[in-house]
Amino acid sequence: MKYIILIGDGMADYPVKELGGKTPLEYADIPNLDRLAATGKFGLFATVPTGMSPGSDVANLSVLGYDPKRYYTGRAPLEAASIGVKLEAGDIAFRCNLVTLKQEGGSMVMEDYSAGHISTEEASEIVLDLDKALAGGGVRFYPGTGYRHLMVWKGGTKALKTTPPHDISDKKIDGHLPSGSGADKLIGLMKGSWDILKGHPVNRKRAEAGKRPATSIWLWGQGSAPAMPTLKERFGVEGSIISAVDLMKGIGIYAGLEVIKVPGATGYIDTNYRGKADYALASLEKKAFVCVHVEAPDEAGHNGNLKDKVRAIEDFDREVVGRVLKGLERFGGWRLLALPDHPTPVALKTHTPDPVPFALCDGGALHKEMGAARFTEAAAADSGVLVEDCGAMIEELFGRTERVCGVK
Repeated sequence: MKYIILIGDGMADYPVKELGGKTPLEYADIPNLDRLAATGKFGLFATVPTGMSPGSDVANLSVLGYDPKRYYTGRAPLEAASIGVKLEAGDIAFRCNLVTLKQEGGSMVMEDYSAGHISTEEASEIVLDLDKALAGGGVRFYPGTGYRHLMVWKGGTKALKTTPPHDISDKKIDGHLPSGSGADKLIGLMKGSWDILKGHPVNRKRAEAGKRPATSIWLWGQGSAPAMPTLKERFGVEGSIISAVDLMKGIGIYAGLEVIKVPGATGYIDTNYRGKADYALASLEKKAFVCVHVEAPDEAGHNGNLKDKVRAIEDFDREVVGRVLKGLERFGGWRLLALPDHPTPVALKTHTPDPVPFALCDGGALHKEMGAARFTEAAAADSGVLVEDCGAMIEELFGRTERVCGVK
């Protein structure tokens, strides 16, 4: 038996005036997701527990069956695992974005949470220079992927309030800087990066090419190392994870999954969708489980780019979902879960905690005509199915019957 999870990050949305009142999922041409909705178990999955922040960290822990209220310790520790940084007792990891701030009057504004989607190569050069200039007092900086990097504070504190930079796009940063015990140190590091980045060679080259420079670091998502059982310990299966982002790789590492690197996987709309599908199918030749994560719809949502979001959803459906479904024909039995992790509405440019549509289908049901449902938010809500227990969802995927995957 083969088990597959396909995640189109941030695909869910709200109705958009420019699309005639449709959501991007309703507007997009997604025959493969529609096929899964029509032939499998279809409904809504509440990936963000009540009272928790609707981050990709929380939501994707739920997707992989780890109750965030039990296992979530912060986003940065998960990313630390991905880039090979081992957190010791007392270490507090922080996500370190390279961002673009701009002056407006007497305030600084978050112009771009990704510094123009700066490349990994450019960003690594910057982060290594930041480490030389700002490290000390238990603080170190480590390069990650794209604009996403890591700061570790040995003996630091996590009793802080920090804000994800993608939550304040086009907003003044006043009131969103770190607060609480230890905030002065973080703000000092963030402001200390300004002079270093102002004349950095990478930024000079980006400016000459008409690209946004990385003008500051932004520290957030702090936490200590979590303790999580592996999927093999829980369900007796070995598997792999495919993603371009360190967060998902880190979750995969803690879940005991092999991280598969796909050439050309960028975490943006130019990612190698087809390669992700092909590497996933190759992994299933050896292992029982694979999780494929595509970041592109989420990034388009954060950028408020409706055209790119529709395009990313359609590419995910055609090149990942469709290609995987065709490739699964060579295997025997299989069960597949397809879903977003959370909504990223283009109008808001950030995440919301609304339940997301999901389809859970097996190979036998796929060839039966069971209706004409569309993989949309409204159709999922009309199904009468609402899953609020991530343990029940993962158990049903792996064919367990300890809990019923709920009906509201």
